Amino acid sequence: MASSSSPSSSSSHLPSRGCLLFLLFLLLCVQLGESQKKKENLLAEKVEQLMEWSSRRSVVRMNGDKFRRFVKAPPRNYSVIVMFTALQPQRQCSVCRQANEEYQVLANSWRYSSAFSNKLFFTIVDYDEGADVFQQLNMNSAPTFMHFPPKGKPKRADTFDLQRIGFAAEQLAKWIADRTDVHIRVFRPPNYSGTIALALLVSLVGGLLYLRRNNLEFIYNKTGWAMAALSYIHGSSQAQFVAESHIILLLNAAITMGMVLLNEAATSKGDVGKRRIICLVGLGLVVFFFSFLLSIFRSKYHGYPYSFLIK
Repeated sequence: MASSSSPSSSSSHLPSRGCLLFLLFLLLCVQLGESQKKKENLLAEKVEQLMEWSSRRSVVRMNGDKFRRFVKAPPRNYSVIVMFTALQPQRQCSVCRQANEEYQVLANSWRYSSAFSNKLFFTIVDYDEGADVFQQLNMNSAPTFMHFPPKGKPKRADTFDLQRIGFAAEQLAKWIADRTDVHIRVFRPPNYSGTIALALLVSLVGGLLYLRRNNLEFIYNKTGWAMAALSYIHGSSQAQFVAESHIILLLNAAITMGMVLLNEAATSKGDVGKRRIICLVGLGLVVFFFSFLLSIFRSKYHGYPYSFLIK
């Protein structure tokens, strides 16, 4: 009787063990599902918050707590561009202010473009608002641009090479496209300073001509213009007036200034609009005054065949 009761006793434990394993499996699945749901809810809250901030300002200001929560801590399915800077007046960082202007232009171009999405956000961390972030990243210089990818830690290429490339918005957009595959077309606000200056100049000349409208014969007096030129420029290549030497010196100085401005526009790292204006001014100086210098040479060396703009 004892031997017959043993098999039935051991077989009665088999269903209970199976049920226990099945319950453990269900419990594990439920926990995993809840954990995944919590991550999804947390991610949705973070994205919604960042989108709300971005709708108010193209560049989201962050302190240490916001940086750790929205940039460093998972989960994330978005890229973050962070500008580490020091904009307070007591820091006396002029480069930071110039770089911030370009950064704002780039962020606004992204915010108001048709391709805007929740896959990329622009943020800024000021040293006086997030010194702990600078210490955490062992960062001792500003400005610095970094890309924080959706997954993993930033690599070496995720730090923008500001010293070599400069901080123009177009260069930043190219770097972002390489790191995120998000292409941003930079739109700059119109600069009317050149148009206003030209309008003021035309108004001034027009006003002077209007005041002397009854005595404008000097404009049509070719003899007077010729005498003014001959008074200071000798007509022969064998002689030269003292005033002529000064005129040639000033013309060469103007050409040199134009070349300096062209070099400044090509090598500086400032605002692209200002660099374009500097380039145009430098080009105008070189072209006009070189033409004037060439015309003087042509008037002294009779038979010289070449001229440019001014004969």
